[in-house]
Amino acid sequence: MTHRSAPGIATGVAFLAGLALAGVVASTTAVALPAATPPAAASAEVQAQAQAKALTEVQAEAAGLPLQLGRVRMLEQRGVRVYLAIPTEEQSASYFGVPLAEMGIQPIWLRIENTSEHDFWLLPVSIDPDYYSADEVALVTVKKVPKERRDAHAEMFRRNALPFFSKAGTANEGYVYATYVRGGRFVDIRMTGDGQGIRMRFAVMLPTEGFDYERSSLKVLYEKVGDYPDLGLDELRARLRELPCCTTNTDGVGEGDPLNVVIVGTGEEAISALAASGWSFTEAITADSVRRMVGAAIAEKSFLTAPVSSLHAFGRKQDVALQRGRSTIAQRNHMRIWLAPFRCEGRPVWIGQVSRDIGVKATTRSPTLTTHVIDPVIDESREYLLHSLLHHDAVSRFAFVRGVGEATKDAPRHNLTDDPYITDGNRLVVWISSEPVDPNEAVNLGWNLSTDPVLEGRGEYSKVPPKKN
Repeated sequence: MTHRSAPGIATGVAFLAGLALAGVVASTTAVALPAATPPAAASAEVQAQAQAKALTEVQAEAAGLPLQLGRVRMLEQRGVRVYLAIPTEEQSASYFGVPLAEMGIQPIWLRIENTSEHDFWLLPVSIDPDYYSADEVALVTVKKVPKERRDAHAEMFRRNALPFFSKAGTANEGYVYATYVRGGRFVDIRMTGDGQGIRMRFAVMLPTEGFDYERSSLKVLYEKVGDYPDLGLDELRARLRELPCCTTNTDGVGEGDPLNVVIVGTGEEAISALAASGWSFTEAITADSVRRMVGAAIAEKSFLTAPVSSLHAFGRKQDVALQRGRSTIAQRNHMRIWLAPFRCEGRPVWIGQVSRDIGVKATTRSPTLTTHVIDPVIDESREYLLHSLLHHDAVSRFAFVRGVGEATKDAPRHNLTDDPYITDGNRLVVWISSEPVDPNEAVNLGWNLSTDPVLEGRGEYSKVPPKKN
C-alpha cells in the first residue's frame, strides 16, 4: 500500500481548485492538500477560474448555521489532523461519472495527516460498518459504464480509495465509500496503533431541499444566539421550571406533547451527538413525502426520514425534527427541538419534546389525516434519549428538573390527538460534550430524581417479589 507525503501550499491551492471542480465547497480556512486525480482533466482556463473561486471561498466568512453545509472540516488530536468533506449527489455523480446515490453509495472524502511518531490504522467500520470496497462500488455501478471503459472504471475507484494505514510522518487522502444517508451524517473517526487511540467526531449537513429544518427559522435565530441572556446553573434550573408544560397547536392553544427534554450545546455538538445515537433528520410535509409515508404504512415498511407533524413552542413550529426509525413506519422514537431564547454558560440551549410512536391511526386533527399513536409511558422515551447519548460517550453532565407536571395512570393527560400519557413531571437536561466522555464519568447534578418509567407504566404488579426463605 502506498503512502503519499504531505505537499506544500502550492499543491494545496491546486487541491482546493480540484474540489471546486468536483463541486465540493472549499473550507473557510486554508487547507494544504494534494489534488485527487479527477476522471478527466479540465482546461487551464477552467482550472484558473476554479482556483480563483476556491480561494475566494477559503477566505469567506462562515454562514450562521449551526453546521456549515458542504464545507471541508478539520479536527486534530495527538499529532493527527483529519480533514473531511462529503460531496452532494450531483457533485459525486460529476466526479465519479456515475450516480452513486442511486446505488445507495455516499463517498466520504478524508485526508489524514499523521505528524506524530506513531503508526495508526483507521477503523472504517466506525464510519460505516456496511461500507463498500472500491471494487464492490465498481461492480455495483458497472452497468452504467460502456464495456470498453470498465477496467478504467474499476481502477478509478481503487485510485480514489482512502488507504487505511497511516504511517508516522505521512499523509493519506481518498474516499471511504459509505452507504447513502440523506440530509446529514455523523462521521465517527477512530484510529488505533502503538498503544495509542484517536477518536474524532464530525457532523455534516448536506443541502437536500426537502428536510424539515430547511424550512424553519433556525438559521436566522442561530445567527443571534450570542445576544441571548447567558444563565448560570441555578438560573437555568429556575428558568426551566417556569417554561410551559407542553407544546401547542398553530394558534398557541391546547396542550400537546410535554416539553420534557433540554439539550445544552452548540448546534454542531447537539446534532453530532444525536446523529451518533442513530437519530435522522425528518422530511418536510409535502404531497410527495405524505404519499411515500402512506405507502410505507400500507406496505409496513420503514421510512427513516418520514415527516413529523408540526407542534409549536416559543410561538413557532419546531426548529429541527429528528427520529430513530425502525423496520416499519408505525414504530419510531421522534423528537422536536426548539432553540431557546437564552443560553447556559455561553452555550445554546435547546428545548425539546421526545416520545415513542407505537402505531398509526387516522385523525382529522392532522394535516396528513394520519398520526402516530404515542407510547403512554412517555418518560421511557426521555430515559431512552439519555441512555443513548450516554452509550455514545456524549454526555458531560445531566440532571432532572421539575416543570412538566405529574400525570398518573389514574389521571393521565392527553396530547392534541387525544393520546393519553403519564409522566413523573420532570424534564431531562443534558449537557453535550464535544469530547468523548465515559458514561461513568458523566456527572449527575442531582437536581431531582426520575422514577423508573417501566415500573411507573406497569404498576405494582411489575415489582419482583422478594424471595421466600
